[in-house]
Amino acid sequence: MLIVGNAIVSEDVIEKKFACNTQACHGACCVKGDAGAPLLAEEIKIIEEELSGIRPFLSKDGLQNIDEQGFHTVDPDREAVTTCLPGGECSFLVYEGLTATCGIENAWKAGKSTFQKPVSCHLYPIRAKQYGEYMALNYHRWDICEPACDRGNQENIPVYAFLKDALIRKMGAEWYTEFVSIAKDWASQKNNR
Repeated sequence: MLIVGNAIVSEDVIEKKFACNTQACHGACCVKGDAGAPLLAEEIKIIEEELSGIRPFLSKDGLQNIDEQGFHTVDPDREAVTTCLPGGECSFLVYEGLTATCGIENAWKAGKSTFQKPVSCHLYPIRAKQYGEYMALNYHRWDICEPACDRGNQENIPVYAFLKDALIRKMGAEWYTEFVSIAKDWASQKNNR
């Protein structure tokens, strides 16, 4: 583990390679899982305020589910998450051909929302969790992401490089710059052992 500012970062974030390959996985992370996408309290507020701009980018089933259940709930760990359809799909999921995409992100790309998507989705495969004054950033391995691991290895893209924008969004540009410097030094030292 590395400590960078107020974050404890798993070495896997530096060592592992990753680059989403939705042509191979078809956005399975939005379809599978044991609960919806984790949401921060401030994200719930933003989605509430911007839902009218997001709604046109959602599927009929997603809209119906949101109208009946709302767009967020609490998971077994008592954390706020997006609601899911009976088959496990996120209520905000829409299909573009065979590939699942995010209706929130589609609204953002179209300029109809200022909110890109939940930071938990943007950061994946990093899971972020607050522990006291520290933010823990851990790499999460999921078999549905094997195509992303393969592509990351082929193209030599470390997890932290693939997630540059998401890490800056979560931790700030200054933190990211410091982390990259530490990550490069750490990798260099490990290679010279």
